Amino acid sequence: MEKIVPWKDVHTILPRMRGKKTVLVGGCFDLFHYGHLVFLKKAKNRGDVLIVALESDEFIKNHKRSPAHTQRQRAELLVALEIVDCVILLPHFTSDTQYEHLIEVVKPSHIAVTQNDVHLEKKRRQARKFGADLTIVVPYLKKYSSTNLIKSYETFFGN
Repeated sequence: MEKIVPWKDVHTILPRMRGKKTVLVGGCFDLFHYGHLVFLKKAKNRGDVLIVALESDEFIKNHKRSPAHTQRQRAELLVALEIVDCVILLPHFTSDTQYEHLIEVVKPSHIAVTQNDVHLEKKRRQARKFGADLTIVVPYLKKYSSTNLIKSYETFFGN
């Protein structure tokens, strides 16, 4: 059973989720750190199946910085964790409609987010629209952010 699934093949994973409480999370997970692990563990505690919608390399380039790992590498790191049941490789989504379609297709029981999620209200509306619960599973753990890790490395190793 493949745990890493391209968006175009997402329909192949849906039958194995029937009758189970599914939890959907999304993100980049480029520089994996302790905050990510805590988030994923808390999300998994909300259901039977944890699905990660993994942003594309292009998304990271456009919204953050050059990615340290490719999308495929990030997916492999995530599925190595026993708590992650499936990673969906997202293409570069550019509209709310595309994210809504993801929720409509996957039909999660829960959408898990962090307390500081900048799209919290939008995700709350999307969850409500498709019958999912939006669950804040962790507070923002600023100490463990990727940005802070990069700053620490730059301070230690130089630019």
